[in-house]
Amino acid sequence: MVSSLTELLNDPELSQIDDPEEKFITTGVNWQMYEALLAKLEDNSHYRVTYIDGILEIVSPSIRHENLKKRLVILIERYLYLKRIRFSPMGSSTVKKQLKQAGVEPDECYAIGEKKDIPDLAIEVNITSGGLDKLKIYQRLGVAEVWVWQFNQLKLYHLREETPTQFLDTHGYEQITSSEILPELNIALLEQCVQISDDIEAIDQFEQGA
Repeated sequence: MVSSLTELLNDPELSQIDDPEEKFITTGVNWQMYEALLAKLEDNSHYRVTYIDGILEIVSPSIRHENLKKRLVILIERYLYLKRIRFSPMGSSTVKKQLKQAGVEPDECYAIGEKKDIPDLAIEVNITSGGLDKLKIYQRLGVAEVWVWQFNQLKLYHLREETPTQFLDTHGYEQITSSEILPELNIALLEQCVQISDDIEAIDQFEQGA
């Protein structure tokens, strides 16, 4: 538990986030401290900050993580352009609601169609296991669809319940096999092309099958 922003920023564990995907988690962080930390890190894109109910997680993404994320984002955006689907990329912008005591910085997120404060689609790339349950946070924020890249595949979740009753383990999200936001997108092809290390080859193969 931390009692001040200064204590949080000076925590020795935080200063050692050099190992790829090493996560720093602490408790007892109030909303004001969370907001102050976001302001402190505003010009530092190296960290991803997640918050829920006084629990704070800070992650320093690895190069492998960023490479996978970038390739996935490139292919998704190529698809959106090819299909003439209007969208607003929101990057890793902080999505938060004080009343819900939740905030997150997705690896990437999009508003499909018109611009919105809350994205329609959030993307998470998980290289290691553990950490905060992002679906619980996205459910509180009302994000319609979440895609999670893990173990060389995409898991897609669509929000069904504002108050989870049926999909308790996934906090109101139902796992789906194809996107309801982008129903014509070939998820299997996307998964295959994300794993091609040459970006140009990945784009070529993806666009041939898209």
